[in-house]
Amino acid sequence: MFVDIPGMVAVERAKSAANAEELVRAFDAEATKRELVHQNKVERCMTASIPAQMIESARTRDLTIIPAGTEPSHQSYIAQSVVFGSGRPVLVVPEAPKRTGRLTLNSIGIAWDFSRPAARAIADALPMLRQAKAVHVATVTNEKVIDTHRSATDLARHLACHGVKVSLDEEDAAGRSIGTVLENYATSRELDVLVMGAYGHSRLRDFVVGGATKSLIANPSVPVFLSH
Repeated sequence: MFVDIPGMVAVERAKSAANAEELVRAFDAEATKRELVHQNKVERCMTASIPAQMIESARTRDLTIIPAGTEPSHQSYIAQSVVFGSGRPVLVVPEAPKRTGRLTLNSIGIAWDFSRPAARAIADALPMLRQAKAVHVATVTNEKVIDTHRSATDLARHLACHGVKVSLDEEDAAGRSIGTVLENYATSRELDVLVMGAYGHSRLRDFVVGGATKSLIANPSVPVFLSH
């Protein structure tokens, strides 16, 4: 595990209390093996209440880790709810990752468009960025108007003040969605984690989620670190 702070994992896919307890035991064994301070907690509630329960718990955690599958499920809605409702970062991890082995922080990518959510995500991800061996910053061009008088070099200078050296890339959308561009970028750069701002706003009790955010939460090809 790459953090030495208490975390939490959403286990909505557990079909029974026994299955949930088995997952908790596995987590406890791994955390104990790595000498991490941790706490186990199993709560029982109706499926419809899970997002609200997760949001409340996430607000007093440094990071919430939520798995997402290749099929539409309640997990993606939980992830969206926590991202937009908790005020804390979320790491969405693929349940069936394309790359095998333990999660590392050797190569991290940043989706940078000069926006407030992107800036928030970078600030939240600084502990990870400092540990990375390589940090790549990608700005997608020819997809939307980026309203700024600054350049990505300003971000590079800022991160250098925190001991983070980055490489700067521009990725031409070429008619593709931002989600597709970022997925291809993550694959080509062999990223371990992609850091990005989450786009969306609440409407009554539902969320209107940006296209890239929705696609990467629903079916991530690599772990995605999101902040709003």
